[in-house]
Amino acid sequence: MLLIFTHKVTNRLTYTAKQIFEKILGVEIGFTTKVEDFIKHSGPKMTYSKQPLQNEFFIRSNDLLFEQGINDLEINVSDWDGIPCFFAAGEKSTLPFDIFSASFFLLSRYEEYLPHVKDSVGRFPVKESIAYQNKFLNVPVVDLWAYKLLEALKERFPNLETKENDYQFTSIINVTTSHAFAKRGISRTLGGFFIDLGNFKFRNIIKRFAVLLGIQKDPYDNFFELVEIHKKFPIKSMFFFQFAKHSAHDKNVSTNNNKFRFLIKSIADYSIVSLSTSFMSSSDNNVLREEKRQLGNLINRPISYSRLRYNRVNVPAAYRNLVETEFTDDFSMGYTHEIGFRAGTCTPFYFYDINTEIRQPIKIHPFAMHDYSLVNFKSKDEVFEKLDEVYRVVKQVRGDLTFVFSNELLGSEHDLNWMELYQSILKRYYV
Repeated sequence: MLLIFTHKVTNRLTYTAKQIFEKILGVEIGFTTKVEDFIKHSGPKMTYSKQPLQNEFFIRSNDLLFEQGINDLEINVSDWDGIPCFFAAGEKSTLPFDIFSASFFLLSRYEEYLPHVKDSVGRFPVKESIAYQNKFLNVPVVDLWAYKLLEALKERFPNLETKENDYQFTSIINVTTSHAFAKRGISRTLGGFFIDLGNFKFRNIIKRFAVLLGIQKDPYDNFFELVEIHKKFPIKSMFFFQFAKHSAHDKNVSTNNNKFRFLIKSIADYSIVSLSTSFMSSSDNNVLREEKRQLGNLINRPISYSRLRYNRVNVPAAYRNLVETEFTDDFSMGYTHEIGFRAGTCTPFYFYDINTEIRQPIKIHPFAMHDYSLVNFKSKDEVFEKLDEVYRVVKQVRGDLTFVFSNELLGSEHDLNWMELYQSILKRYYV
């Protein structure tokens, strides 16, 4: 066991240290505030405080983990052997920065509590993030920091025991619009026809009639093709279906449509199925609870996993709502239009609620890429050049590489053949 001496054991410190040591590195840890217990400990140990006791492994602490609430912090990003870092620790510190405070800042989404202007659908803008502004969004810095810390500790304590994680690839299919033209009812079909006509979208009109007459398959209806693709690769695949009432932001097929209901039940025979929450549910827990209940009743399984509409994670309210409605895991931590790591990590972690200063019982599974971040790429080579960088570093730190795809984009026309690209991505990154 690695013993950590500190002048004060706080919830923030415990949360962050356990994520770094136990979840990422597989190192058992303990804490003490008693100098005599620290001196007596014969195993690996380190000090996390303002001053070292003697010549032990020492990380000089920033004040962040011993504060409460939100304060305006000064962030100056520097370099640690090629890896960006912040919260400099001074010359006495074994590490040049406070790894725990920096990790907490990213994992807790501290910057998202600070004043900012949200985007058109109410999201924290990627360009406001420290990672984007300092060009390390595509790097899971928390995991890289953790492994460099482990290297330094093993130089001092060669017998330090660790338990390695395994790299894991997960493919998520997000279904907020299951069909482009089919199963949408007479009024919505007529409405769509007149909208296309008014916008001179004649190709859409032709496709709509071809689908409605049974001449052509609905372009978004690629679910069983995806199931067959998943059978080729030993990957974890998940389908998140929106199961909500129609609204300005929620335009899926009616939950009363029997063919739509049968589709979901059929997919649940082959894959994990869970809830892609509606925009309306983000402000009404009763709506969220009802969507969860109805989908669970349909597939005869409890619904524990969520994906928030538009990846609209507003901390801490979004996760409080999920906890209150008894979700255990969420897969919304990422940016829709940028590749990278919103929370600076590729390892699942529990949400820390800064306003209450407690760890909430919901596990966050960060994703590295949403397929809408690829729409401006012109070729597969461009896509793989970018994704290969992400894959290599996630594999290096034995993390989880999670990609989010949408059935609608996989069924749309583009410079890229989306379905072919999807298969190539699975083949390239599943191991």
